[in-house]
Amino acid sequence: SCPPSYNAKHYNEPYNFRAKGLVVRASTNSSDNFVPSPPLQFESPVGQLLEQILQSHPHLISATIDQQLEKLQTERDANKEESSASYEDSLYKRISEIKEKEKRTTLEEIMYFSIVNRFKDNKISMIPKISATSDPNVQVDLWPNQEFKLEAIHSPEVFEMVQSHLSLVLGERVVGPLQTIVQISKIKLGKLYAASIMYGYFLKRVDERFQLERSMGILPKDGKGNITFDEPSPPNKLWDSDSLIRIYPDEEGYSEGDYIDINEGKSYRLRTYVMKLDTDTLQRLATVRSKEAISLIENQTQALFGRPDIRVSEDGSIETANDEVFSLTFSDLSMLVLEAVAFGSFLWDQENYVDFKYPFLEK
Repeated sequence: SCPPSYNAKHYNEPYNFRAKGLVVRASTNSSDNFVPSPPLQFESPVGQLLEQILQSHPHLISATIDQQLEKLQTERDANKEESSASYEDSLYKRISEIKEKEKRTTLEEIMYFSIVNRFKDNKISMIPKISATSDPNVQVDLWPNQEFKLEAIHSPEVFEMVQSHLSLVLGERVVGPLQTIVQISKIKLGKLYAASIMYGYFLKRVDERFQLERSMGILPKDGKGNITFDEPSPPNKLWDSDSLIRIYPDEEGYSEGDYIDINEGKSYRLRTYVMKLDTDTLQRLATVRSKEAISLIENQTQALFGRPDIRVSEDGSIETANDEVFSLTFSDLSMLVLEAVAFGSFLWDQENYVDFKYPFLEK
């Protein structure tokens, strides 16, 4: 399961497994259809209703989401009054717990559709569930290239950091042939996807803080203090999970380009601002705020890659019985990462929206 904070240690557990090499293929509809087909299977009646509306009347999805949130809030208020008189009844308590779990699932699925709606608004088709075929001759053909659309949802400063994230994932290959085939295990790919969601969540959160401080003119005017950095990992690595949360300066160090001119003088770029944050602040900003958001990260990742069958052997080692090695292009790997970062960015926005309008998220 996905941890509540963006910590590389959670993505670097030792796995011992024997994987069968497979070529990835995704089940998808026409790429001309800009109504996203989310990979998640919905449990609640509200989730199933929203799925139908998304496909048949996508222009009504935003209003329906707000309507369902308001209905959920009304039911919650009514239940509070009822439970105050009957909470001592053990049977009633059990029924209330079941209802609360159902409402939690409903809330998560409403939030999920709020994220899907953001993909729709940006005309981005979501990546469908990834399946595999043992036929090595099948052409790798996953999904349409939507790189420019996924770039456009970020500010230039945020996308600069997204590019750095891609560079850490792909290494030298980020500027090499994008149709080169790479092999990566399904579990490792799932961890990378989840980590990238959390990175997108973190970037959106820290950028909001950065923009607020910049608008108030309270950003530090001189960022050339005593700052030390770990050396980056070798650039030819496909993915060193420990490097995913590190923010590296440009090779030449600080320069005039690390600052922007504002009325109060010079101030940081976003990258420089993040590097100046203390450890406690970084950890707080990288921590997912609600249990619902954590659950959505897990559910989205498992919807794409399946739930791993993890077992602990007698000697204490961890084995994965159903892991596979996927073969996909660097272009497709980039699309996976970019979608995950976008998902995380949208998740932060929708979590804020729900918490502001209907404050019943579980922190």
